[in-house]
Amino acid sequence: MKRSFFCLQVVALFLTVTLATAARETGARHPADLTGLEIGQTLADFTLADLNGAPRSLAQLKGEKGTLLAFIAVSCPCSNAYNERMEKIARDYKARGIAFIGINANAKESSADVKRHAAQHRFSFPVLKDRGNKLADVLGAQLTPETFLFDKGQKLIYHGRIDNSKIIDEVKSHDLRNALEAYLSGKPVEKPILKALGCAIQRVK
Repeated sequence: MKRSFFCLQVVALFLTVTLATAARETGARHPADLTGLEIGQTLADFTLADLNGAPRSLAQLKGEKGTLLAFIAVSCPCSNAYNERMEKIARDYKARGIAFIGINANAKESSADVKRHAAQHRFSFPVLKDRGNKLADVLGAQLTPETFLFDKGQKLIYHGRIDNSKIIDEVKSHDLRNALEAYLSGKPVEKPILKALGCAIQRVK
C-alpha cells in the first residue's frame, strides 16, 4: 500500500514538473497567475503601437457606444478560422457605435508579420501590437481569439468566445453577437463570461 502511494506521489511530481517546464518553454503563464479584469470593472486608458509603429490610445479608438477588443494571432489556426467572422462583426457594429480593435500579444509574431496578415485578410479594423503582453496581462487574456466587450464607460460587460465552434457550419450559439445585441438593446448580457476557444497567447518569458 505504501509502495503504491509512493508511486502515485512520484507520478504527480513528474506531471507537475513536466507542465511547469512546458509553460516555461512556450512562454505561457499558468491561468492562476492571470486574474485579469472582472465583469463590471473599468479598463483604464492604454496606448499601444499600431502596425506602422504609431502610438494609438484607447481614448482615440474607442466607439461612441462601446469597444470590443479581440486578441488575435497570425499563425493560430483557430484565430484564422474566425478572420471573416471578426471582420463581419467589425463592419456590422461600427455603424451602431461599437469600435472593434484587434490586439496581437504574441511575442513570436513581429509587427511586420501582423501587418502582412492584416493586409492579407483585409481587416478594416485597427490591429495593435501588445509588446510584452502588458494589456493581455491586465485583462487576463489567455487565448486567440478571445474577446472583451466594454460599454461606453469602458466597463467590462462580456469576456469570452465569439461563438461555440471554429467550424462555421457547426455554430449554434452566436455568443458575442448575443452580448452585443443585449447591450445595444439596453438589456443585461445573459452570459457575460464564456470560455474562449483557441491557441495560447505566446507570452514573453
